[in-house]
Amino acid sequence: MIKEDSARAAWLRQARSHLREADTVLARLIDDRPDFDPRGWLTQLPPMDLYGALLFQVTGQQLSVAATRRTLARIEDLFGGHLPAPAELLSVEPGQLRAAGLSWRKIGTLRDLAARMSDGRLDPDELSGLPDDELMAELTAIPGIGPWTVQGAMLIALGREDVVLPGDLALRKAVRAAYQLDHLPAEQEVLAIADKWRPYRSLATSYLFSTAYEPADAPPTAQNRSAGA
Repeated sequence: MIKEDSARAAWLRQARSHLREADTVLARLIDDRPDFDPRGWLTQLPPMDLYGALLFQVTGQQLSVAATRRTLARIEDLFGGHLPAPAELLSVEPGQLRAAGLSWRKIGTLRDLAARMSDGRLDPDELSGLPDDELMAELTAIPGIGPWTVQGAMLIALGREDVVLPGDLALRKAVRAAYQLDHLPAEQEVLAIADKWRPYRSLATSYLFSTAYEPADAPPTAQNRSAGA
């Protein structure tokens, strides 16, 4: 987890130094943005635990920024101004979620996840403590939840330091522009480029997303979606 206050500032200095030395493209991006806060976009989101972040990600699958925000606002209204906990989501009729703008497929995914978290099959606290690969395996076993959805939740709710979203269209476009490619990179190509960013791929990803949002007015995980959930 990224630390707060002075510890976080020290972590950022170390991470930026590493990325500058590892990648000349990122060195330029970092130097061009001396005041950039890689977690600043979180202030534009409602507070989210792991379930809330997964709900956010599932809601945004294949949707634009504007459509995602509209749907989230209606969901919050349905639950008194906040995103629901698993038990709260299960307490309402699925039709109410459909009226809020969720597709039946997304409702099924979110209810399945909520049921597993409510009946003990999945423990949110235990999930939050799992290594990235184990967390990915646990959550992508649920129909409708793919790597992109989990990767976004890792960033939003868990503050994981070494996450990249190779299937995200906005990131692929940012990589194409920053690295002056003559094509839109495939997921494996993004991963190959990102390998030199380890163990700070989350920070590198944030800098690349910032080039697509200038001024940054939306979280990267709410832009054009990956083909996989």
